[in-house]
Amino acid sequence: MVTHKDPIEDPIPVDNKPLKISLEKGKYFWCACGRSKKQPFCDGSHQGTGPRPVRFVIENTKEVFICQCKQTKNPPFCDGSHNSLIKT
Repeated sequence: MVTHKDPIEDPIPVDNKPLKISLEKGKYFWCACGRSKKQPFCDGSHQGTGPRPVRFVIENTKEVFICQCKQTKNPPFCDGSHNSLIKT
């Protein structure tokens, strides 16, 4: 018996540069799929796409650079991966 699954889709880049944002102490879920209407945070739009949100904790209020190209190796934080993407 063969079961059908939705194909896993690649993340959709939101921007070709990170988002500098001040976050208060707390738990957050970073959108890894690029489909959320509440970027950079998850709104559940990833359902059936493959990429899952990334939970992260901020211990103290601080400014961070959040990845928007969705290629970072250090999610949710920017690692400069956007610099290697083809710019249009």
